[in-house]
Formats: sequence, structure tokens, C-alpha cells
Amino acid sequence: MNENAEASKLEDMRKSIVVSSRVRLARNLEDYNFPNKLEANEAKDIISKVKESLDGYDINFNAVIMAEADMLYKEYLLENHLISKEMSEEAKGAVFINEQNTLSIMVNEEDHLRIQALLPGLHMDNAYEMCDKLDDLLEKNLRYAFRENLGYLTSCPTNLGTGMRASVMVHLPALVEMGFITPILENATQIGLAVRGLYGEGTQFIGSLFQVSNQLTLGFKEEEIVNSIMGITRQIIEKEIEAERILVSKLGIVLQDRISRCLGILATSRVMKINESMNYLSKIKLGIRLGWITGISDEEINRIMIKVQPGNQIIDYKAKSQEQIDTGRANLLRTIFKDVDFVG
Repeated sequence: MNENAEASKLEDMRKSIVVSSRVRLARNLEDYNFPNKLEANEAKDIISKVKESLDGYDINFNAVIMAEADMLYKEYLLENHLISKEMSEEAKGAVFINEQNTLSIMVNEEDHLRIQALLPGLHMDNAYEMCDKLDDLLEKNLRYAFRENLGYLTSCPTNLGTGMRASVMVHLPALVEMGFITPILENATQIGLAVRGLYGEGTQFIGSLFQVSNQLTLGFKEEEIVNSIMGITRQIIEKEIEAERILVSKLGIVLQDRISRCLGILATSRVMKINESMNYLSKIKLGIRLGWITGISDEEINRIMIKVQPGNQIIDYKAKSQEQIDTGRANLLRTIFKDVDFVG
């Protein structure tokens, strides 16, 4: 392989490690209590104010009122990272979502507004720009709670200042396999980062997927937070690439066998549990990154990891029982992977 081809392959590996980038801005309105103290009529008033403010925006938003949505649809939104677990349990809340599912506003969660941009890959700058533009529009019509010495006032003191959380979802199978992940996670927390599971705080680590975000916002500019997260992410990426090289060198054909077996199971199974499918898909992502699997892209695997979730199976594929969820998941995966090849 020539130098240019090697550099291109390495860049593709870096891109595939970062599943998504997210920026979230917490905002509260003057003259209203924080959401945990809001009366029902006040909560409705805030939802109406946000809706009216969005009428002048050049992007269409769909409104979902939590009190009117059933639990299955809330689970679907959670699995697609459009709402938080707390929002799914909040009867006074609402969420406004654009048609591409890349921009959303949770209303009356922990704060009055949680403005969020979610993009595939390492595109933190673009996610911040999207959030900032929407934030500016809303601020023209809504009076934010802001103090010169504290910045934006938030329900949780750790969000004071910019009210901004920036996070990346990273896929780190080699670091997990080699047992290197624990010290990396410990180091991350020591420098003021939070490391969480697939759906944020309190959720489990599954499929070697980890969310890494800043914990503090007071005293930092938005650009500093973005640059810090992107810098740390690049360091984690290089550690994962090095771990993958070590793993290939150490296991060789044994690793190839593990990944090819995962492919065989995905292409033939009749029943598939969620954790099982996520772990197999994680191995397939690694196989694609190493150049051992053809016929499917890394981006497709990222989308499949959402489609196999229980809520997505119920909403998109009309599953009505746990058995139908597990068999429907297997049917979906079997259809997708029947023409995927192992070439390692």
C-alpha cells in the first residue's frame, strides 16, 4: 500500500471511531420557576412561547407533547437521541424536532429549554453553529435568565455559564478488548470530562460505545469547550487505533474468526436479543474498519444500531410483543447481512 493510500485508510479509521457529535445548550426564562417547581399552566405557557418563537424560523419543527405521547413513542425518541430519559418521564414537557432529526428543543426538562444539535461523525463545529443560530433566534423572542457574573442561569450549578454541553459518541472495541479502557475513562474524569453509556447518565455501556462530554461550563467560552472536546476525542481516537493494531498483531486469525462468526450469526439467526445484536454489530464495525468486511458501510452500521432498538422495532416494524421484537430484529439483520462478505 502506497503512502497516500495508507494515509487515506487511516483517516477513514479515525472517522469511523466517532459515531456522532452533539452540542446542547441549557436555557431558562426570566419570571418562571425552574421546571421542578413549575405549575402546569406555567409549563404550558413556556411551550406556547417556544412554539411562537419557532414560527419565524426557516426550518420546520414537529411538536411532541409528552403528556399526549405514549410510552412506546417516547422510547422511540429516546433511542434516536432526540429526548433524554428524564424528558420521557416528564408530563409537563414537550420536544420540538426538525424533519432531519438533527435539531431539537426539549422544553421543561431539567431546564426550560435544552437546545440540541446531533450530527454523525466528528462535526462538533457544525453542531455548535446549528445550536448557536437557533439559540439566537429564540433569544430575540424569549427573555433568558442571565447574569453578568454567572452567565446563563441553570437548574444544575454545573451548567452555569455558557450552559453548554458538548459530547461525542465513540466506538472503542479494541480498548475494551485489551483492557485499556478503564484507565482512559479514569483519566477523562480527572480532567473534568463525563463518560456515560449509550443514552447518557445512568445508562449502561453496550456495544463498546461511550459518550464523552464536558462537565463544567462556568468560566469557559463555547469555542473553548468545543476545542477541548475535539482535542480529547482525537487523543482517544489515536489510542483506539493503536489498540486495534496491537489486537490484530496479538490475535491475528483468532480475531478474524470472531468477527466472521459474528457476521455468520447476523446473517442466519432467527431470534436476536438487543444486547447480543449490539455486541455483534460492534464487532462488524471493527471488521469494516480493519478492511475485513465488504458490502456494507460503517455509516449503515450506525443507523442499524438504532433500528434494532426495541422502540424502533415497535414503531417502524409494528412488533407487538417481546418475541416479535426479537424475531423482527433477527429478520431485519438477516436481510441486511445476507449479502455482506468477510474478506479478511
